[in-house]
Formats: sequence, structure tokens, C-alpha cells
Amino acid sequence: MTHPTAIPGYEGGPLTHRPELLDDPLFWLGHLVSCAQHEDAQELLLGADDDAAQEFHSRLWERADWPTFTVPLNGGHRLHVVYRTFPDDTGVDYLLDHPDWATADQLAQDDGHFMGPGLSWPELAAAADRTPPGGSTDDPHARLLLLLPALGDKALPDSATPRLAEALDARTAVDDPLRLATVLLDHQGAPGPAHWTHLTSSHAVNDGPLSFRNPANPFALPPSHLARVSTALAP
Repeated sequence: MTHPTAIPGYEGGPLTHRPELLDDPLFWLGHLVSCAQHEDAQELLLGADDDAAQEFHSRLWERADWPTFTVPLNGGHRLHVVYRTFPDDTGVDYLLDHPDWATADQLAQDDGHFMGPGLSWPELAAAADRTPPGGSTDDPHARLLLLLPALGDKALPDSATPRLAEALDARTAVDDPLRLATVLLDHQGAPGPAHWTHLTSSHAVNDGPLSFRNPANPFALPPSHLARVSTALAP
């Protein structure tokens, strides 16, 4: 898979392929901080590494390029996690595209004006486990953590917490990954959990007031795009 130098309909960049960032535990502390909305979650996540994580991400946000990580899906679809480093508008954008689409669809936006959730747990877990060639990492733990800030799901299976704990243990240096996984999934970041339903057998939507995948929102994706997103992400 060719790593994107541009994403259709998405302005900004230059987009750069920086998979080596995923090997630094400090990257994950900053990437997941928006999921830690409560004081105990922040302490479990950052602990003694708080200052080091802040310094690492300060340097990341000051870059002229936009680090971009890609998770390939079946059928040629791709999930992109883009670190938007505009000086006055930093944040992380979660986008889905396909070579045949004229524009990518934005699923979530992780910044001071959070938009989401963009993924249910079954969609997140399936995206982490799929193994089409290419992408920024072949590690399902890294893919799970990359996409975690876009999660919002009230109906988590019993397997979710141990699955997340395993990923945290593999990719971070936190002291208590199981407890941290429990707290993170209890609250699930800025928008909190959402309820997912199916308009058709493959057309998944949620009730999040800040979600692009809630058709009741005036800023929601058009119905045809909601359908194609659901098809691309179907577990």
C-alpha cells in the first residue's frame, strides 16, 4: 500500500509517514490523554511520566509536517489518523477513504472541539485485527490504541477490558494496565459512550450529539456516506 501524501477532500499537510513514533511509549501517553477525562484515569495513564509525555507531544505539535498513520481495511478501505499541526489549530483527525471515493469521510476529531464518536467497539476491534498488507503497523495492539480516541460505545462486550489492557501492557509502560483499561472504557473520552443501532442490516448509526454518524445531527455525514462507512467498517 502506498502511504498517502494527500487524502481526497482533506486540506493540510504535508502528510508524512512516521511509524517510528509508534514505538515510543511517550507517544501513546499523549495520544490517549483525551480518553482520560477523570483525575484517576490521568494519574493511571501519565503517572511519573507526565512531564516527559508533555515535552514529547509539545515537540510533535510544533512539527511543520503532519504525522499520519494508516490502518488498512478490507476492500481497499483505509483509516487514517492525522496529527494536524496547524500552529493555532492542533488536533487529531480520524478519516476513512477508498481509492474510488472522491472525498474521504471524517469519523472523529480529537481536539478542543471534539467530534465523535466515530467507531463502535466491534468496528474498532475488527479494524485492529484485520491484516491487509501495508499500513503504519502490523501490530494489532498499536492499531487498537491508535483508533481508541474515536471510540464511543455503551454496549461493550466482556472481552473489551482485557483486550485493551493487553494492548496497554504491550505498547506503554503504565503500572496497572488492567485498572487503566477499566477506567478508560468506563468513560470513553470527551463525548462519552454512545448507543449504536442499525437502520438496515449493515447501516450502523449512533445517538452521539457530537457524532458525524448520528443522522439526527445537522453536520452528520449524508445518508449514502453513512451507509458506505458502515460497509467499510463492518466487523
